[in-house]
Amino acid sequence: MPESTDNGHHENHENLPGRNRRRFPGISSRTYEHPADRSALVALRKLSGFDTVFKALSALLPERSLRLLFLSDSVRVSDAQFAHLNVMLRDACYILDLEKVPPMYVTQNPVPNAMCIGLDEPIIVVTTGLVELLDEEEMRAVVGHEVGHALSGHAVYRTILLFLTNLALKVAWIPLGNVAIMAIVTALREWFRKSELSADRAGLLVGQDLRASMRGLMKIAGGNHLHEMNVDAFLEQAEEYEAGGDLRDSVLKIMNVLPRTHPFTTVRAAELKKWAESRDYQRIMDGHYPRRDEDKDTSVSDSFRQSASSYASDVRNSKDPLMKLVSDIAGGAGDLGGRVRRGFGGFGGSRPADDADRRDDDGGSEGGK
Repeated sequence: MPESTDNGHHENHENLPGRNRRRFPGISSRTYEHPADRSALVALRKLSGFDTVFKALSALLPERSLRLLFLSDSVRVSDAQFAHLNVMLRDACYILDLEKVPPMYVTQNPVPNAMCIGLDEPIIVVTTGLVELLDEEEMRAVVGHEVGHALSGHAVYRTILLFLTNLALKVAWIPLGNVAIMAIVTALREWFRKSELSADRAGLLVGQDLRASMRGLMKIAGGNHLHEMNVDAFLEQAEEYEAGGDLRDSVLKIMNVLPRTHPFTTVRAAELKKWAESRDYQRIMDGHYPRRDEDKDTSVSDSFRQSASSYASDVRNSKDPLMKLVSDIAGGAGDLGGRVRRGFGGFGGSRPADDADRRDDDGGSEGGK
């Protein structure tokens, strides 16, 4: 069983919660990584031209300059500065057994945000907007989220994406219009979104307070007005988002999310709640989880099988109209043409209904409500 801790390596007890929390010696990042995260990363690495771009940018990106920038223009978290954040950071590293504590900076920016970047070694950066928005337990989950990114080795890919999108706009020689570069940026964004689901799980393992994780996500979505918000109603939004509309809405959801680096907040909350209520999470809390020293023996094919199984389960259980259609196709459901026409009803002109259009498969409705 994992050790219990209420102070990690720390003497500053007044800044710590008055309850014991589990720690996970030797924990592997595979424990909390979402199957979609691993699949997206494998797909990214196999993308044509990615290795070339990755190596070129790794050589060109000024790692030392990046560190000096934060050192000179942000506040480094320590025992002397933002001490409560320093306690959280060291505690998160203790719980996830990350031996080297990454440097952490607070930077002036009213937009609530946090990131873990760096090529050689990870750096954690949080904005003043986030520090001012969240309470202690909510912030603990965010710090755990970023430490999870560090343990998973996500920082290097996130840095490449940051450079290709934000910083590259100022550098004329980077051909963002190039089809290959755009394919890499799109694939990086897809992985980035999935990696957030993994890091949310790491944040829960550190904070071990699902309600605090939920509150943090709600505040990021709606600001510091918790008295005006409700966790259950917030999660209902996620269900409505997934199940609502027809096939046109499914396509619009995909188009809306493509430019984003983060999944929609309601979706993150629903995913995290589902994992927190799973047998997998309970087993981790009971001390049964993959160890880092077993990583070298892990089969890539096993990871693929787990990812494929997870995707298949998601498709089967999804209430999204497009996912239901995919599930029905896989299950051999008839009347594909009629179902698609009904799903996209309203695009183009109307047409007389034929026998196939009138037929309602299995006596059920298309929406699956």
